Amino acid sequence: MKSKFIIEITFSKTGLMRYISHLDLLRVFLRCTNRAKLNLQTSCGFNPHPKISVRPAIKLGLESNELSCQFALNEKILAQEFIARLAKQLPQGIRISSGKLLESNKVLNA
Repeated sequence: MKSKFIIEITFSKTGLMRYISHLDLLRVFLRCTNRAKLNLQTSCGFNPHPKISVRPAIKLGLESNELSCQFALNEKILAQEFIARLAKQLPQGIRISSGKLLESNKVLNA
């Protein structure tokens, strides 16, 4: 199933956050989107999961300023509003640098 609305953000993972694993980073974004009341699209099936994709997966202990994350949403929202709401919930060490709303025919990499 293709997502109607996908927002892609570019973010950095620095400081103590460099010691967080890829799977834990996905959990951080999931919890922050829940706290920000952002309506994520879920996968189909018996055990649905929110559609979030972080790439590339970097080694534990490394910092990066050019990571990318895609969020599939159920409703259209401006990228600036999405970033503002999400940035308020993110822990220290994770900073969003940019974001954009992608075309509806783009496939989420999850």
